[in-house]
Amino acid sequence: MAVQTWENPMPAKAKWAQIADGIRARIQSGELAPGDKLPSTSELCRLHGVSAIVVRQAINALKIEGLVEGVGGVGVFVAERS
Repeated sequence: MAVQTWENPMPAKAKWAQIADGIRARIQSGELAPGDKLPSTSELCRLHGVSAIVVRQAINALKIEGLVEGVGGVGVFVAERS
């Protein structure tokens, strides 16, 4: 029987949120500039060891925030800052 401890009651952040945080930080620091293309979904899957749905969730969160834009059949790019 497992013993539950209350040292860290908060669950770990979802993997999609961790990926979005990492990309967001790179955009905010200027490491990724407006117009820069993000790695492909398959490349992000490989880098983070996750499925495509996890990567899509991260990208969708960044799209909602207006940080990235998708161009059908081309890729996802850092959005111009307003």
